[in-house]
Amino acid sequence: MDLLLSATSQGLLWSLLAIGVYLTFRILDIADLTAEGSFPLGGGIAAIMITNGMSPLLATLLAFGGGTLAGLITGILNTKLKIPALLAGIITMTGLYSITSRVMGAPNIPLLGEKTIFTSVQGFGLTKTNAVILVGSGIAVVAILLLVLFFKTEIGLAIRATGDNPAMSEANGVKTENMKLIGYMLSNGCIALSGALLAQNNGFADLNAGVGTIVIGLASIIIAEVLLHHKPIGIRLITIVVGAILYRLILGLVFEMNVEPSDSKLASAIVLVLCLSLPQIREKFTLNPKSKTKKMAKDVKGHAIKNH
Repeated sequence: MDLLLSATSQGLLWSLLAIGVYLTFRILDIADLTAEGSFPLGGGIAAIMITNGMSPLLATLLAFGGGTLAGLITGILNTKLKIPALLAGIITMTGLYSITSRVMGAPNIPLLGEKTIFTSVQGFGLTKTNAVILVGSGIAVVAILLLVLFFKTEIGLAIRATGDNPAMSEANGVKTENMKLIGYMLSNGCIALSGALLAQNNGFADLNAGVGTIVIGLASIIIAEVLLHHKPIGIRLITIVVGAILYRLILGLVFEMNVEPSDSKLASAIVLVLCLSLPQIREKFTLNPKSKTKKMAKDVKGHAIKNH
């Protein structure tokens, strides 16, 4: 039971990262590596603001704002300077390491004894885990509702159209470059928000916290798509939250097997491989005989045309 509660509390906070990755990876169809820079930036901004006496809520909102600026930089590199999306993300991620180091002033900022967004709720008699679940659930619900409403607006629909077919969208008068900029900003804002919340939950902000975060987000998305796919965006975002919780639960179960600390990274890598392989495994076991026959015929036809 403790493992399930722990996985739920951690998964809810990581789900905001997964939602941010989803916005660029699935909606804009862009592989954005800025996540590995904006995540520790969010944690660093929140930590330094809290240790200087700022309200935890305001510090968390500032972290979100810092993430949107990071996304704006990547967006400008990609859309205005025509740098490929993958390379633009790597450039911003690299630069953000130095910026976050400047913001934090140290490789690590402890938050022990400081008031956080979770300790305020603990004052009502809740345990830390329950407080994290309550706050994490509330923030996730608000984020999902706001994103669903946003993607029903004209701008939101334009962003989705840009991701689906940029050429057609531009031909219909959509300013695709601006739509990409907004998408980058929203994505990295959510990722920095996740970093700020996790820093407060863990009791410290770390300069190297962003290593591997993009893969964690992708794993959560893949698990979500295995559970439910081809659903409206609201349902998709909810399943991403569930996917993040399941990922943390799987990881927790692996670590319960007395994995050596030196092998923890290897164990995490194996779990990620399994999660990312789920679509292929599902396809293999869900194809009925008729579908398999059609697929085989299609492959044979394609091979024959190629040889011809």
